[in-house]
Amino acid sequence: MEQILNDIRNSKARYLEELTRFLAIPSISSDPENKNDVLLCAEHVSKMLVQSGLTNIKVTPTAGHPVVSGEWLQAPGKPTLLIYGHYDVQPVDPLDLWEKPPFEAHIKNNRLVARGSADDKGQVFMHLKAIEAVMTSKGKLPVNVKFIIEGEEEIGSPNLAGFLRDHKAEFDADVVIISDSQMYAENLPAITYGLRGLTYLEIEVTGPNRDLHSGSFGGTVANPAEILARMLASVKDENGHIQIPGFYDDVKDVPAVERALLGSVPFDEVAYREGLGVKELWGEEGYSPNERTWIRPTFEINGIWGGFTGVGAKTVLPSKASAKISSRLVPDQDPTKIVELTTRYFQSIAPKSVTVKVTNHHGGKPVVAPLKTPYVEAARKAFKASFHTDALFIREGGSIPIVADFKEILGLDTLLIGFALPDNRAHSPNENFHLPTMYTGIETLVILLNSL
Repeated sequence: MEQILNDIRNSKARYLEELTRFLAIPSISSDPENKNDVLLCAEHVSKMLVQSGLTNIKVTPTAGHPVVSGEWLQAPGKPTLLIYGHYDVQPVDPLDLWEKPPFEAHIKNNRLVARGSADDKGQVFMHLKAIEAVMTSKGKLPVNVKFIIEGEEEIGSPNLAGFLRDHKAEFDADVVIISDSQMYAENLPAITYGLRGLTYLEIEVTGPNRDLHSGSFGGTVANPAEILARMLASVKDENGHIQIPGFYDDVKDVPAVERALLGSVPFDEVAYREGLGVKELWGEEGYSPNERTWIRPTFEINGIWGGFTGVGAKTVLPSKASAKISSRLVPDQDPTKIVELTTRYFQSIAPKSVTVKVTNHHGGKPVVAPLKTPYVEAARKAFKASFHTDALFIREGGSIPIVADFKEILGLDTLLIGFALPDNRAHSPNENFHLPTMYTGIETLVILLNSL
């Protein structure tokens, strides 16, 4: 074991070079203009699987972007781990806020800055390097492994559930392992046992059949931008409580013992506020910041536009105004039901002077995983051995929709062990991955493999 860990420590320069090449591919799954880049990235991942010593490597087309898979199944009687990750990344807008081009990785303050560095290319890379390190030293693995790395996670994994159903026998395993979440803080690892679900909608409000002169028509024709703003503002009351009828009907109360456990997780509100550049926090009354993020549902405006937004002045009353909104969901909320309730709400409050169109983009179900499993215990011990501190047990405010599908389709629970830091700027300009954590994380994964 010590030789393997020393080899990892001596390979940092090579790892950095290889990860930089991986990050250079602009695999933005949501943009049709990047389709060839996504295909190129899938092929690149397949070569990385080969380098790691895996076999039966496939790049399987779907109705969208390909799924890359590979395996090593020569440890009879040992557990089989299904390791999941994704090679697609978020768009880079707004581009002008990046310190350097988003796909030209550079190091700043021990962080590798590039789109996809933390979410999720860097974390996929860690698993592959852990496998490679063990295979190089031993010529074999102590457990069986299967990899499934997709290219559509950032658009809600629309084709992966169907892929799993069509290839169910190929991905039979004992547990799923995913690193697409976070540490709680630097040098403070976390095992995530809960994920919120998601709905993602687009609302379009239409008034007149064209943009109008705001002087000639203002005051007599409803302004879609104003109507949309009023509708969105009506969703929450002054205490942050969501007003959509039925929204909370299926929200499961968190037991007092678990709420106390989550409350024991350290939280520095001053540092949190300073890191975000805000003077005070805001959210649903009656809940702590961590509880609002982990165990309560949300409604958020992700983008809003309409009318003239260019340089200078143009006095128009816009024909249309639009917004993109997301809701994070908790057990036992159903994304389909929330879409229906939200759609009905906006259509019911819209005045007759406008029409409202609601488009459902994607979503996913919330998940809570069991904590008392041998895999959770092995992860806890691996974190202790590598980071020299006890891992916290936390929930995560984000969503990984495929986790629920792994349970429903394959009957598998998921072990979520992430290595990104909370200030990694995922989905934002200057996304970054803390390199010391990455290197220690590779050691953690090697220890985990050997302990299973």
